[in-house]
Formats: sequence, structure tokens, C-alpha cells
Amino acid sequence: MNFRDTLAMALKGLAVQRSRSALTILGIVIGIAALIIVMSLGQSAQQLIVSQIQSLGPENLFILPGRSPRGPQDLGESLLADSLRERDVEALRRKANVPYAARVVPFVFSPVVITIGNEIKSSFIMGGTAEFATAFDLQVATGEFYRDEDVQQKTPVAVIGHKIAEDLFGSRDVVGEIIRVKNNSARIIGVLEPKGEAAFGDIDNSIFMPYSFVQQNVLGIKYFHRIMVTADNTAHIQDTIDDINATLRDSHSITDPSRDDFNVKTQADLVNTIGSITTALTAVLGAVAAISLIVGGIGIMNIMLVSVTERTREIGLRKAIGARNRDVLAQFLIEAVILTLAGGIIGIIAGAGVTFLASLVLARVVSTAWHFTLPISSLIIGTGVSAIIGIAFGFYPARRAAHKSPMEALRYE
Repeated sequence: MNFRDTLAMALKGLAVQRSRSALTILGIVIGIAALIIVMSLGQSAQQLIVSQIQSLGPENLFILPGRSPRGPQDLGESLLADSLRERDVEALRRKANVPYAARVVPFVFSPVVITIGNEIKSSFIMGGTAEFATAFDLQVATGEFYRDEDVQQKTPVAVIGHKIAEDLFGSRDVVGEIIRVKNNSARIIGVLEPKGEAAFGDIDNSIFMPYSFVQQNVLGIKYFHRIMVTADNTAHIQDTIDDINATLRDSHSITDPSRDDFNVKTQADLVNTIGSITTALTAVLGAVAAISLIVGGIGIMNIMLVSVTERTREIGLRKAIGARNRDVLAQFLIEAVILTLAGGIIGIIAGAGVTFLASLVLARVVSTAWHFTLPISSLIIGTGVSAIIGIAFGFYPARRAAHKSPMEALRYE
């Protein structure tokens, strides 16, 4: 029997039980769709974050507290580290220490709840210097950004994002209004132009204040979460990193580099780190989605075993008129592969559709820079996994069918 005849018989066998075949592939459809959604949204998120980091410019270096993470436990330590202090900023600003530093901008940040009257809104506070607006390209639509004197005097002034102004005040002028930030009153002196997502969060839903005020009155800390150093030229990046390391080791009385309580990240380092994190998360979520594929594969095996039992007399008749074991094996194996491939194709289409709709929603809610992405690798993986599941879970039922005795099969009631 040639392949065409075997394929025709497999399709006929599936057509007899259309409803059962449709229900059988449902598990595969759900698993493949979930896999496509996870991979697509994961890559879109990675592209968004990487583009935001790259928009900061290659000259920018970020100093993080804590040693350079070598594992998950170090990452946790770095989030709680308090090694970056005011004396470090002063040391970095001395030209004799870091001659190629064009700008040194320390900042702190935290989620926060702000209130105006009876209105409450969740936001994100950024405390920085007066250079913060220039460093991160923040444009003021009305009013002005705070000044160096405000930082020195710990003045309770705030510049708010466009969405905060819109949600809390509507269309009226908000400059001069008073808001409360963690039981502290602050006067609004400016509203930013719409900007959307940036490397450190949603600008339109953030509030910016002098870091000195935020440290003392909002967060109750005396250290910085980050220090950004801008080199005067990309050619001086490595020299600037070396100068930063030498300056901070001297400031922290560190003689052994392996005991550094800080780490310096370039744009490329941040991109690689974000890429590693998003890839790992996508892999973990993909593994969770793959569980439904295993369940779907077991469903395929069960249905095929039932089908073999129901069609025992058919198998006996075919073998009695000359069908070989491999012909019967091929027929039932092809049926299993057709079921899983059909489920895989439907799952790919469903996953792509859901991802496209999710991207439209996220582009409006999260960021206009969010783009729909459908990795070719996800299509290849979806199709390949479907075929593999069909073969893996269809082989045992097909083998059982192939090894049935024609005499016993013909006597089966």
C-alpha cells in the first residue's frame, strides 16, 4: 500500500468521528496558542524595554548599589543595598577624579500614592537633581522644572506627568495647586509634555521632585538608588568606567575589587541583562504553557487507543486481505499526526490573533511604542512540537493496532 492510500484511509478514519476529532485537538490548540502568546508578548516586551534603554544614549553609565549580580540572590541584595551616598556624588563630580564626566545625576524612585482633595491616584515618584530633565529629555508643557536651589533647600515642589494632571485636574491649569505625597504637601510647579514609557517607567503617570525632599520626607533614606554618569564622548566610555571604579573604591575604602559594593552598567550591559531576564521569564512561562501540550498529547493517546479498540474488526479485515503491520502502523500514526498538526495550526492562528489584540490594547494602555511581534521561531516551534507530540503519543496506539492478530480481530465483537 502506497503513502497516498494510507493517507486517504487515515483521513477517512478521522472524518467518521468529526466531533471526537475536534474535541481531541482542543488541548493541543490551547497549548500551542498559549505558547505563541507567551513567546510573542515576551519578545515585544523585550524590544520595548531595549529600545527605551537605547534611547538614553550610549554615553550614559549607570552606577547601581551592591556588587555585580552573579545570581538571583545577588539581584535581591542589590535592590536593598544602600552603598551610594552623597559623598560619592561629590567625589564623582570632581573633574580630577572623573575628567570625562559631563554630567552626574543621582536619583531615587519608588511607587507612591498621591492625593488631591478626595481624589487618590497610584503613581511613581522620581527624586533627582535639576539636571534630571535634561538627562532624560523631559519637556515641560506648562510651568517649569525645579532648580538647584530647590534641591539644596529641600523645597516641597513637584513636576507631574501629563496623565496625572489630566486625571486629577481635568483641563484646568494645575500650576500652583497643592498635592499630598505620603502625608507631605507639595506645590505643583510644572506639567510635563506627553511622553509615554521611558527606560525607568511611565513618565505620564510619574511625579518628579527634588531628591533631597524625597529622601527625607517621602522615603526616609539617606542613599541613592542609582547614579547616572554621562561621558563627554563615546570614545571615553571605558576611561570613565575605570575612573568611576577608582573613585568609588577610594570613597568606600575598598582595596580589593572583588569586594566592590557597587557596579557600573553600560547601555550594552543593561540591554544584555534585560534580554537575559525576559528570555528566562519567557522560557519559564513557555514551560508552564507546555504542560497543556502534554495533557493534550495524553488526550490524543487515549482517543487513539479507543479508536483502535472500536476499529478492531476493521484492522483484522485489512490484515486478512494483505495489509502489513507497517501499513496499519502508518495509518494510525498519520491519524495522530494529522490531529496534532491541525491543532497546532489552529493554535498558531488563535495565538497570533490573541497576541495582535493584546498588542493593540497594550499600545493604548501601557505604551504607544508597544508593537505586535510574531517570532518565526514560535511558528516553527508550534508546528514542530505538534508533529512531535503526534508521533510520540500516537506511536503506542498505532503499534498496538499493527500487532493485532487478524484472526482474533475478526472474531472481536
